[in-house]
Amino acid sequence: MNQTIENFGYPASLVQEYKHWVVLLRPRQATLGALILACKEDVQEYGAISAQAHAEMQQITSELEACLKNCFGYQKINYMMLMMVDPHVHYHVLPRYADTREFGSVKFDDPGWPALPDLGHAADVSENCRAALLARLKDNWA
Repeated sequence: MNQTIENFGYPASLVQEYKHWVVLLRPRQATLGALILACKEDVQEYGAISAQAHAEMQQITSELEACLKNCFGYQKINYMMLMMVDPHVHYHVLPRYADTREFGSVKFDDPGWPALPDLGHAADVSENCRAALLARLKDNWA
């Protein structure tokens, strides 16, 4: 695994692993169910990932979106590829909500709705809530 994947808490944050990618629970939950979709390859430019990694994305995004829809009923979903602090190819996957959601007695707001997500915002998520989120996602993955 590359350093970016480790920076996002792998292996403890692992939701699902594929041949070329991992799906991780985003440590800072900017919105309920926020994930990281990270390429395992040691590349720092999107155009440098392998053809096999590109091809695998269709399966992953279909499964990811179905899981998040089933778990949390998002209205929209944003994929943000920033790679400024963590340079290896990865996306911040942000389910978007028009209204406040609650999970494990934690309220999750989406203060950027309906515009850009506010990545500086994050719900105060305990380790118990984080573990419950991870379990919910794993249990509902296709």
